[in-house]
Amino acid sequence: MAMTPAKGKAEINMTPMIDVLLVLIIIFMVITPLTPTGLRALVPQPPSPGRDNQPQRSDIVVTVGRDQVRINGERVEYALIPGRLERIFQTRGDDVIFIAADKDMEFRSIAEVIDLANGAGLRRVALLADFAIRRD
Repeated sequence: MAMTPAKGKAEINMTPMIDVLLVLIIIFMVITPLTPTGLRALVPQPPSPGRDNQPQRSDIVVTVGRDQVRINGERVEYALIPGRLERIFQTRGDDVIFIAADKDMEFRSIAEVIDLANGAGLRRVALLADFAIRRD
């Protein structure tokens, strides 16, 4: 008994497969977030070529050393940091604080200063990279 092929030619019906793919594409387009998520970062902009005399900025830099913390070069005890920062930023329009530390510092001590700044009401903290602390 020999097997004989069927009289018609077998073809795959592509319409249901295309329908399923279109539905999947629509589902993925809907669940994909439209706005990117992440941290907002302020990137410094280069000075415009026509402006040579830019106003002097009065940034607040907190320098974290091994056994000391300095605010713009003035030595401050850890317990006095929140009060000192509150007094500084009462009259200022901006609320950005810059934190610098040695390369070999543990981040724990830097995080403590960030927490103290948050306790003083400062929410925008910038970390200075590759900063060398002067030994006075």
